[in-house]
Amino acid sequence: MKEYRVAYDLILDEIPYGARVLDLGCGDGQLLKLLQTTKKVKGFGVEISPEGVSQCVEKGLYCYQGDIDEGLNDYKDNSFDYVIVNQTLQSTKKPEVVIRESLRISLNAIFSFPNFAHYSLRLYISIYGRMPKNKLLPYEWYETPNIHLLTIKDFRDFCNAFGYPIKKEMHFSTIRCHSVKLPVLPNLLAEYGFFILDGGPFTSDTI
Repeated sequence: MKEYRVAYDLILDEIPYGARVLDLGCGDGQLLKLLQTTKKVKGFGVEISPEGVSQCVEKGLYCYQGDIDEGLNDYKDNSFDYVIVNQTLQSTKKPEVVIRESLRISLNAIFSFPNFAHYSLRLYISIYGRMPKNKLLPYEWYETPNIHLLTIKDFRDFCNAFGYPIKKEMHFSTIRCHSVKLPVLPNLLAEYGFFILDGGPFTSDTI
């Protein structure tokens, strides 16, 4: 069976041919490699784990080891057409900094994350009285990298509060290796949130 990586199909649909792309928390580089192969992007990655960086280099990708919580000062304003933060935001220590810096250095910033308000998580907590452990959150509470869990509504409210324009908002669940969009009651029914924010208006002087 084909291995499914969360939101890869949605991201591929959004990234245009030849775009300048930075993948924050790029892991083993599979998404970047896919974008280079199918969209001929000029891709770069930032990954905190030495293992992930090594895997990226083995794939022939440009990737450096760094902590995105510490900011992205090495990059100038609007350096990229797209910054991707896929399934990474909830594991950052300073998500507001990551979002702000992603907007500063890009024209478009893509954020995808598990929706902590999904009905399966609500039921699990209600029935068992314990932190959920399933495909959305596959870790025990004491070993999870997820330290800032959020919901679709949380992220939307955050963007409105800080004045970050939302260019596109989607909500989806995964079925048989595909992302299935769910436009109705997303905060309850969708496993994941997917947002594209407009980074064009933001620079070092305005953000």
